[in-house]
Amino acid sequence: MHVIEPPIRPDSIEDTGIERNLLMMLIAKAMFTLGTVPPSRLADELMISPIIVTSLLEDMGNLALIESRGLTGSDMTGEIRYALTMKGNSWASDALEQSQYVGPAPVSMDAFRAQVEKQAITGENVDRAALLESLSELVLPEALANRLGPAVNSGKSILLYGDPGNGKTSIAEALGGAFGQVIHVPYCIEVGGQIINFFDENIHKRVELEPSDVADPRWVACKRPVVVTGGELTLEMLDLIFNPYAKFYEAPLHMKASGGIFILDDFGRQQVAPQTLLNRWIIPLERSFDYLTLHSGKKFSIPFDELVVFSTNIAPRSLADEATLRRLYFKIRVPTPTKEDYITIFENFCAKNDIVIEKEMLSEFYDEFYKDEHMFPSGHHPGYIMDHVIAACDYLQIDRAVSKELLAYGSSHIRVE
Repeated sequence: MHVIEPPIRPDSIEDTGIERNLLMMLIAKAMFTLGTVPPSRLADELMISPIIVTSLLEDMGNLALIESRGLTGSDMTGEIRYALTMKGNSWASDALEQSQYVGPAPVSMDAFRAQVEKQAITGENVDRAALLESLSELVLPEALANRLGPAVNSGKSILLYGDPGNGKTSIAEALGGAFGQVIHVPYCIEVGGQIINFFDENIHKRVELEPSDVADPRWVACKRPVVVTGGELTLEMLDLIFNPYAKFYEAPLHMKASGGIFILDDFGRQQVAPQTLLNRWIIPLERSFDYLTLHSGKKFSIPFDELVVFSTNIAPRSLADEATLRRLYFKIRVPTPTKEDYITIFENFCAKNDIVIEKEMLSEFYDEFYKDEHMFPSGHHPGYIMDHVIAACDYLQIDRAVSKELLAYGSSHIRVE
């Protein structure tokens, strides 16, 4: 496991890259929520140095926003506790009216850009062994893996296309496992005095590292993220999401995917036309940056460093014009499995579920079931069929073993008259 060097912990307010007044408001909101607290508790809440917190508390004391409430311990070794004054409570209420964000102090956009550049996805070379290991759960032709490797290392966009059910989405998601580096993402980012919430437990998978006195705790060590979105994607979801009640922003999905993989599944099934969606991506895909806008009208650029994978069942030429498709650098067709691969997929599913099945029976079933010219084999059929077989066995209270009759029952749910 290789850990990218994290940002250095700031020792002064200037080093945080955040305005003093914003940090004071964060402290006031934390105290409004927590009540009487020592500086160390505030340092833990804001994830900044106790030295910085002490300096900010001194400023707040000079402004009569806080007052001391004695020591935390029973002896003279404890910390002094602080509470908001009446003026401080009013100040904190005003701060909460502006934004209800309470938590780790943000990092600056400049710091975010610098860290994204340091841990760029193209900086990690994925070798053949790592790629094959990430795809090991899938049954794929070797030629396909050989086409995927250069595409992954390029950092350029990838279009996976082909008939439905043959593993395009599974391949795209599995690619994330080929990357082994640990990167760092911020809890939140400050732009123009506004907070953009960035860290997402559903996307960013934490990696526990040895405690460090050097690393900036405002950043979280995690695996390279894999973000998957599908038919629900709209153009609005690629912009900042402002919460009118909490009054802070949520970073869009493609921003949260920085340093990782962004998968657009079922491309062409979105409510917005695929040509329109691709037009929105032209600048990010070609220039490696994107523009976002605050509700105040302030526009700013963000780094666009991620492997973008489009997955579709639609023929590429039906999605967009030639000029737009040219911007999708790697176009890789995911083929329908051969009979041999189909049987292997079937056997693997049965082995994982402790189900007995005979290879000769599978071969006969394949030849009979797919002799219809309108019925084509698909990589998802074995699991789909066996889900129905398992349900039938459990209902009949019989052992999970495959017979010709059960295969006929399971496969009957694939045919649509």
